[in-house]
Amino acid sequence: MQKVWIYLENGTFLEANSFGATGTSVGEIVFNTSLTGYQEIISDPSYAGQFITFTMPEIGNVGVNDDDMESRNCHCKGVLVRNYHHEHSNYRAQNDLDALLKEHGVLGICDIDTRYLTKMIRDEGAMMMIASTEISCKDELAKQLAASPRIEDINYIEQVSTKETYIHKSGAWNHEAKAYNKAVMSDKKIVVIDFGVKRNILNELVNVGLEVEVIPSTFKGEDIIARFENKEIGGVFLSNGPGDPLTLVNEKKEVQKLINANIPMFAICLGHQMLSIAHGHDTFKLPFGQHGGNHPVANPETKIVEITAQNHNYNVPDSIVEIAEITHRNLFDNTIEGVKYKNKEIFSVQHHPEASPGPHESKYIFKEFAKIVK
Repeated sequence: MQKVWIYLENGTFLEANSFGATGTSVGEIVFNTSLTGYQEIISDPSYAGQFITFTMPEIGNVGVNDDDMESRNCHCKGVLVRNYHHEHSNYRAQNDLDALLKEHGVLGICDIDTRYLTKMIRDEGAMMMIASTEISCKDELAKQLAASPRIEDINYIEQVSTKETYIHKSGAWNHEAKAYNKAVMSDKKIVVIDFGVKRNILNELVNVGLEVEVIPSTFKGEDIIARFENKEIGGVFLSNGPGDPLTLVNEKKEVQKLINANIPMFAICLGHQMLSIAHGHDTFKLPFGQHGGNHPVANPETKIVEITAQNHNYNVPDSIVEIAEITHRNLFDNTIEGVKYKNKEIFSVQHHPEASPGPHESKYIFKEFAKIVK
């Protein structure tokens, strides 16, 4: 291990040890309260441009494997952990976390007080930071951070979205076979617009009997509308993804075309926010976001509470009630977690029903989408 120096935009300067990749990196620092699933979190494209502070103190102890990757790459800027375990113990492990971070150029920071950082973020909000194994001078770090673009000024969708259209060919994880189920050809085909989609979302869409075609974020609305009118596809899914949804001006215009064409749509996380913006209700940034696997979400109508996984810094506004019914609310802060648009076959959720942070009770949402696909 070698030393790494950290400077936050509030003036905090820290020294710690590093693992994973070396170098200098700038991003937004957030914290995640999940007890398990560090590999899935690190490989989630929605974390592009961010440093992830894990509140779970022991990270690395189960290693990593190919099956638990949520995307082909790790797009986060870095991870901050209290204790990093190089020696792992798990029958599914194929390598250690250090090797994964090195492969994808992600900084690992350890032997740091993550409780202190989490409390700071909770009190002051998510903020920009710089970490370096090369620069130890506080003033130089502050200078480079000030000269770097902020996360809301960068379109990370361009980096994480697929460049080529493809058919997703795996279903949900089969615990008995210790492998993903294979996709079965279906007469219900949908298009997934990839803003940074997680593999397990695609798996769950396949698992409810849909044929899933994934397309780049540079899609044209009229092309999708033509395919829908020709009955080639029966619906559209808008995926999760990184960054500020208000920066996606072109994508907003294309989504509006799909809305006006009355195509059945389902969306998660960033896609959920995009639908709100496209309907004329701009999103707002939460102080420190919601990142973790223990968020209780209630259905106001049924009174049923689901324990959900979350990963977002932005939220839809309360004004959405003018055009949509609220289907889910977060019991931590009462923010909107799900909506169904009035007089349309369009609905969306803010949380991640595919993530299964222990409970699986949110997976019914995928079945609801399959029912409305033409």
